[in-house]
Amino acid sequence: MTELLGAYVPIAIFIGLALVIGLALLIAPFAIAYKNPDPEKLSAYECGFNAFDDARMKFDVRFYLVSILFIIFDLEVAFLFPWAVSFGDIGWMGFWSMMVFLGVLTIGFVYEWKKGALEWE
Repeated sequence: MTELLGAYVPIAIFIGLALVIGLALLIAPFAIAYKNPDPEKLSAYECGFNAFDDARMKFDVRFYLVSILFIIFDLEVAFLFPWAVSFGDIGWMGFWSMMVFLGVLTIGFVYEWKKGALEWE
């Protein structure tokens, strides 16, 4: 019986340590954070417009375009990592299939570039 319970001690320690670290990370910002916001800190960021304006205002479609382009090329990198890890096992067929995949993405990138989707005026 004690051998069976002894097998669970590392799991209990791991869960306890995870709870302590998690709670410390949740409580620490409230305890240590600098609480004197200035107008610059409260100003708009990342999205390009004031955060407290009307929700039905016009939104520039280029923000959506940039996010879609980011997702496309982020997925490309997500496919490249497992391919690189298993490169020795997949042989020439895997190599050329990835080259076709990268070629299609490169053609898409050149098309976006020529259309001016990457230009920000």
